[in-house]
Amino acid sequence: MLFLTKNDYDKILKHCEAGLPDEACGLIGGTKDGNDKYIKKVYLLTNIDHSNEHFSMDPKEQFQAVKDMRQNGLELLGNFHSHPESPSRPSEEDKKLAYDSKVNYLILSLMDRENPVLKAFIIDEEKNVTIEEIKITE
Repeated sequence: MLFLTKNDYDKILKHCEAGLPDEACGLIGGTKDGNDKYIKKVYLLTNIDHSNEHFSMDPKEQFQAVKDMRQNGLELLGNFHSHPESPSRPSEEDKKLAYDSKVNYLILSLMDRENPVLKAFIIDEEKNVTIEEIKITE
């Protein structure tokens, strides 16, 4: 299970809404305890593609985020991006670009602006997709 604070959820939501009409993206760092993963820090990154159909994270910002994680004893738990006009599920491109089967891929659908949908996925080497439960905590 993946644990996310309401504060960090709001941070991701605001970043994704601010990025509209383009996809927004970022990284998540945290800790692991058995099968449980705790998001401790959300890194809001720039989508240098400026597209509503795909994203590329700014490499300098990515490097800074990973450096910050190491300095704070966190590990990379995964990344997130928004789908401005489609459901919260990995596209074929998302699957193709999923290189690490040990991390989570979070997708926030903003298709229905009043009811955003955040889901977490694990994508294995064969590109099979599994949903990981997210628990939003205070």
